[in-house]
Amino acid sequence: MGRPAQVVLALAGNPNVGKTCVFNNLTGARQYVGNWPGVTVEKKEGELFHAGEQVRVVDLPGIYGLGAHAVDELIARDFILSGAADVIINVVDATNLERNLYLTVQLMEMGTRVVVALNIMDEAAAKGLKIDVPKLGALLGVPVVPTVATKKQGMAELLTVALRQAREEKKRERVIYYGKEVEEELSRLEALIGEQGVPLEGFSSRWVAVKLLEGDKQVERQLSAYPALLEAARKGAARLEKLTGEDAETLIAEGRYGFIAGLVKETVTRQRPVAEKAVLSDKIDRVVTHRVLGIPIFFGAMWAVFKFTFWLSEPLVGYTESFFAWLGAVAAKVIPHDLLASFVSEGLIGGVGSVLVFVPPIFLLFLALSFLEDSGYMARAAYLMDRLMHALGLHGKSFIPLVVGFGCNVPAIMATRTLENRRDRLLTLLIVPFITCPARLSVYVLFAGAFFGARQGLVVFSLYFLSIVFALLAGLFLKTLLFKGEQAPFVMELPPYRLPTLRGMLIHMWNRGSSFIRKAGTVIFGVVVIVWLLAHLPPGTAAEQSFIGRLGQAIAPIYAPCGFGTWEAAVALLFGILAKESVVGTLGTVYGVEEAGLKTALQHHFTPLSAYAFMVMTLLYIPCVATVAAIKREAGWRWAIFAVAYALAIGWVAAFLIYQGGRLLGLG
Repeated sequence: MGRPAQVVLALAGNPNVGKTCVFNNLTGARQYVGNWPGVTVEKKEGELFHAGEQVRVVDLPGIYGLGAHAVDELIARDFILSGAADVIINVVDATNLERNLYLTVQLMEMGTRVVVALNIMDEAAAKGLKIDVPKLGALLGVPVVPTVATKKQGMAELLTVALRQAREEKKRERVIYYGKEVEEELSRLEALIGEQGVPLEGFSSRWVAVKLLEGDKQVERQLSAYPALLEAARKGAARLEKLTGEDAETLIAEGRYGFIAGLVKETVTRQRPVAEKAVLSDKIDRVVTHRVLGIPIFFGAMWAVFKFTFWLSEPLVGYTESFFAWLGAVAAKVIPHDLLASFVSEGLIGGVGSVLVFVPPIFLLFLALSFLEDSGYMARAAYLMDRLMHALGLHGKSFIPLVVGFGCNVPAIMATRTLENRRDRLLTLLIVPFITCPARLSVYVLFAGAFFGARQGLVVFSLYFLSIVFALLAGLFLKTLLFKGEQAPFVMELPPYRLPTLRGMLIHMWNRGSSFIRKAGTVIFGVVVIVWLLAHLPPGTAAEQSFIGRLGQAIAPIYAPCGFGTWEAAVALLFGILAKESVVGTLGTVYGVEEAGLKTALQHHFTPLSAYAFMVMTLLYIPCVATVAAIKREAGWRWAIFAVAYALAIGWVAAFLIYQGGRLLGLG
């Protein structure tokens, strides 16, 4: 068999088994993120060259098996079944073989080329587990490579074995014996498949029979042209249930787990008794998931994140401000044409520079959040919030998109696809836009630095806290008004704590933060150019009489009761709909100053109270167009328009209450 022009390796495995770490080790910085065709679920791919071969690596969403229900699980399953990958690298948690090998067995039953990456071997050894790797590979009938992805151990061997597998012919699928009754039904279905000439598309008749007996909806849809076969499968499943008292899917699952149990018994020995002392993860969990202490610890951890972010970024922001101020002065001096000099120094450098100055705190925030996520703590945060989410009528799993929303609301909207119930998906995607994203952080940092000095970290923390409060209250309101019904059950997996690797944290930081820089060079650049042009047309007019000044003056009265009824603030909020970072860029352009001078300009137009109300408005009002488009793709125009309208109303009411309430208390 000749070498393929490009070898495609797909990483498959349960959540929290180190699959992404393996992906990062194999691809390094040569990776890119997109969406799977037809859906808005993130697709991660990377490329590398090894031994003269070009290799493409696809990181599939985490799945527990091939009987998928949620959209991300269906994507992983469909990719595996499509045969697009030459080899499936099945990443397995060596500390929990009984659960992880279920997917492995299903892959082997398909007859696909599989290489097992037996990961987290160091923790397995620490728990006293000794795994006979050669024997495990022999019994499974596929290569097994021991790895420790966090330390890059076994990566070269894994890649070499996977490429060797890609050049081999596919082996016959692994046959699991399911017991006399099930095997009789499988034999009947296999015979019928052969009689009716059912197209197998590379799979065996036994595999198709197993999927039909399990009641696999996708396989049934693909074989809808064979009603007699489908009816025979339904009757066979009914006979099994009548005979055994269990449905066919359960019997087949029990057969697989029975095979796995025997496999583990043959290959795994425990060098210490089961009743050993609690491992470190258990000891930590007793504190951080405590019913009373857990929530305060979570908010304390988030406060520490913001304290770290602003403490470390403050000098970096100062250097960045000085650089753009110097660059703007140089541009104004060397460009002879006054209008062109104004466009470059005040429009481009002042507008885009006033946004880019927030790169240090945003990247540092992502670095800190990556540490919490990679260590396993954020899974505990979701566990802690589960009771509260249910009390407010939200699915426990809804907390995951809300956490993703702190990185960006668009992938958070996509993450709602992990919720199986449409009611839960709609409810969650309507509250995600209230979660503070880094785009809003640039506005917070600007105003907090201008008005709150040493307390700016606490002020920004309060806005993040408010975003969670408003999201949960909005969920309770919408659930009571529009989405009555029971929530689906949810079990949150708590992965063991692990020390994050610096390389993994830096890759996560760059993948998230780089979008902020790209947006500054595209969307914000375009907004700044439009704002500058509108601020200088008609030629020779004062800013207030320009096109943008007139537009702002028409809108400003709406915001006057909220404390920021200037045309500059109105225009900034209007262009902030395109991208929340544009609020800062627009203010820099209409005031004609760089970021260093922007704080001074704001102090002439805002008070600390009106500045805080403005930040709350920025937090809550209309989502950016990318988020609105994501809502439209997920739920349709009706819900997208509703999300815009009710967010604007909530934002205005909240800003009004804060400003007017503050004035009544003498804070104005």
